[in-house]
Amino acid sequence: MLDIPALLADLTLEEKASLLDGSDFWRTQPVERLGIPSVMVTDGPHGLRKQQEGGDHLGIEDSVPATCFPPAVGLSSTWDVDLLVRVGEALGLECRAAEVAVLLGPGVNMKRSPLCGRNFEYFSEDPFLAGELGAALVRGIQSQGVGTSLKHYAANNQETDRMTVSADIDERTLREIYLPAFERVVTGEQPWTVMCSYNRINGVYASQDPWLLTEVLRDEWGYTGLVVSDWGAVDDRPAAVAAGLDLEMPATSGASAAKVVAAVEAGTLSQADVDRAVERVLRLVDRAQPALGSGQTFDVEAHHALAREAATASAVLLKNDGGILPLDPASGGAVAVVGELARTPRYQGAGSSQVKPTQLDTALDALRAGLDGRRDVRFAPGYTVEKVHTEAGPADPALVAEAVEAATGADVVVVFLGLPAVYESEGYDRAHMDLPPQQLELLEAVAAANDQVVVVLSNGSVVTLEPWQHQAKAVLEGWLLGQAGGAATADLLLGVAAPSGRLTETVPVRLGDNPTVGNFPGEHEHVRYGEGLLIGYRWYDAHDLPVAYPFGHGLTYTAFEYSDVDVSVAKDGEDPRVGVRVTVTNTGSRAGTETVQVYVRDPEASVYRPEQELKAFARVALEAGESTTVTLTLDARAFAFWHVPAHRWVVEGGAFEVRVGASSRDIRAAVTVELEGQTVVPPLSGMSATSQWLEHPQAGDWLRGALGGTEFGRMIDHPVNGEMFRAIPLTRLTRMPGFPVSESDADEAAARFSS
Repeated sequence: MLDIPALLADLTLEEKASLLDGSDFWRTQPVERLGIPSVMVTDGPHGLRKQQEGGDHLGIEDSVPATCFPPAVGLSSTWDVDLLVRVGEALGLECRAAEVAVLLGPGVNMKRSPLCGRNFEYFSEDPFLAGELGAALVRGIQSQGVGTSLKHYAANNQETDRMTVSADIDERTLREIYLPAFERVVTGEQPWTVMCSYNRINGVYASQDPWLLTEVLRDEWGYTGLVVSDWGAVDDRPAAVAAGLDLEMPATSGASAAKVVAAVEAGTLSQADVDRAVERVLRLVDRAQPALGSGQTFDVEAHHALAREAATASAVLLKNDGGILPLDPASGGAVAVVGELARTPRYQGAGSSQVKPTQLDTALDALRAGLDGRRDVRFAPGYTVEKVHTEAGPADPALVAEAVEAATGADVVVVFLGLPAVYESEGYDRAHMDLPPQQLELLEAVAAANDQVVVVLSNGSVVTLEPWQHQAKAVLEGWLLGQAGGAATADLLLGVAAPSGRLTETVPVRLGDNPTVGNFPGEHEHVRYGEGLLIGYRWYDAHDLPVAYPFGHGLTYTAFEYSDVDVSVAKDGEDPRVGVRVTVTNTGSRAGTETVQVYVRDPEASVYRPEQELKAFARVALEAGESTTVTLTLDARAFAFWHVPAHRWVVEGGAFEVRVGASSRDIRAAVTVELEGQTVVPPLSGMSATSQWLEHPQAGDWLRGALGGTEFGRMIDHPVNGEMFRAIPLTRLTRMPGFPVSESDADEAAARFSS
């Protein structure tokens, strides 16, 4: 154990400043004189990416073998909190075996636009779901004595100009959409570190924003851990220290430490600010020591099996016309497998999260093994998975002809399509949502030869489906499924397992329907969040737009019925709690898993609110014919909005609709509840509209008394023109000839009634 108070007393200013800087790309700075060790942090979040000794500088191309679990785009589609905890536990064990103190993840940024190049690393377009899943992963990792780094805090929703762009967002949108997932993880799990993002927020770099790093994160949410920069995110190091950024990574070869020392000596940075940051670094180093003993191992096969379980739960069955799936593994004609991705899988995203897997399954091998000679398997690659960015030119005629030959006369054709790695990556955003044109040309030719087509997708972000999905009877959205994704895909196709994944983001009909059109990725280093609260399904609901597949959608090989929905108010007042009960019955002929989703609608709000918002969910596994009762609880935040004038969360009294369904557009029942809520009286000023004064419980009586039977009183109450006068700020009215209240009277009343 480090004696932190004693160390703070013994460290020189220069040593303190050095501790706030990395020692290399991945390690903190030691101080050998005082026995302060260095600890290692390294990339995640879906697997350990630790640089090999003597490997490339960043460790991107040559890292130690580790289990590659599905990235967040897949894990989130499980909607399975318990599974994410178990994946986190496995990640923690692998970190211990590699002597890594902190795994850099998870990322809980919102999927604001389907074009964000890093969407595969993020959970959802919905902040409630992202927060619950992020908290589960953090809980699992940290249960092993290993830290996490919650990222990228905050409003990092694009890769274009990510190091300089200002995300210009109003306060309510920040509070209700872009901060809640971070808040949920911080308040629930206290991640060891929080990683600031590269971007600016309303003009201020996240790395030096005291409102973000101190007022919100620490003062409001009670965060006690360390704030670390994203790699290279710091603009002004002394300002960052003062704002609450403790550790800058990677090492700056002493440059930042020298700036900190100079700022303290010049009196522009306080010694107390430096000591506070140093104390947090020392606490992190001390906290990591128990788990860093050498010689620890993990069960490679068990972790691969867990990766297979996670991949199986991640895939989403979008459509299954005529019950073409599952394929019968015991009988039937030939199965044609078309697409290079069946034997050369794309299983993770590109950029800093690339994991070197301990082994790698392919769907082609797994299908052959699963069918075990009982059905003939024909394979044709159909296309090449390019390593360079090329979209021009037609499909290879020879490869298409080979695929058509394989498909002709087959009982079913399973076509593997997806995005090459170069289409989506950290560092840049996508230009479109389309699959490569060569793949679509191939699909069209194969479908013309055989109409029994199943498409399996491999992609880290949603793709446009409408131009081609009519050519397929079934579409299995495989996302990026990690190292065991090939075997998991075969299990799902052959019915060894039933699909249970659900969409965590809406699949729009076309890119032009998405909410960020005209506001993404911005210009002149500013991006306007002009859609406000209407991200994802909130936008499509508000505009009554058709979608290809809605948020929460996912099919399986059975069917579920909802009944006996009951909603009860367990506690009312300023902190209401509402219980939701629903009976779910598996009405099909085989076992399956349903995800019950609860949405809340506020039809009587004094502010604009989305049509509905996800506020609870639960997965239930049922045998054929089995029923169970699902019980969920909605707390006050499920009904609240961020009240900007009051600067807090508010539940307004009145009616709320609680909706229970299988997706955002498959609502099975809705029940209305009345809540007492909270009374909020906004503060008044002279510039408040006269209507606000009249609606105030005390000020209204005062003002009406002053107006009495005057001409102004009659004008304000006039059935036609009164609304125009009530919209005028009171101060402006006081300046009109004959108005019975002076400007000083209004100012005095505002102070009195707002106290």
